[in-house]
Amino acid sequence: MSLFSIFDIAGSGMSAQSVRLNTTSSNLANAETVSSSAAQTYRARQPVFSAVLNALNGGAGSAGQDASSGVQVLDIVESKAPIQSRYEPNNPQADARGYVYLPNVNMVEEMANMISASRSYQSNAEVINTSKQMLLKTLSLGQ
Repeated sequence: MSLFSIFDIAGSGMSAQSVRLNTTSSNLANAETVSSSAAQTYRARQPVFSAVLNALNGGAGSAGQDASSGVQVLDIVESKAPIQSRYEPNNPQADARGYVYLPNVNMVEEMANMISASRSYQSNAEVINTSKQMLLKTLSLGQ
């Protein structure tokens, strides 16, 4: 692995964490929205990550093993947790039985996801800065 591939790996991590932050903020923004039916209610979304694998040494790696070279977002899936229903007959969004439906967003989990994603993003940015400093120091050795 070359030193330059570190930038690609950390960059893919930053991109993935950016998607995670966006889905978390969308979940938080829709946490208190109500709907008149369970089918139309917002459902919490989570990104699915996957490691990007490249063959070592152009496919001639030790025992044909793969080396991780970043992360990608495969999909954004909706939560299977049940939708909350609340009896509010005076609400204009209430159905014929007087119920409104609330999203299955867990605010505590979403805040923990937001903190984790922002810290991961920050760590990847620090990896890029440290690698840049190492490359600059390496170039200055010949002077």
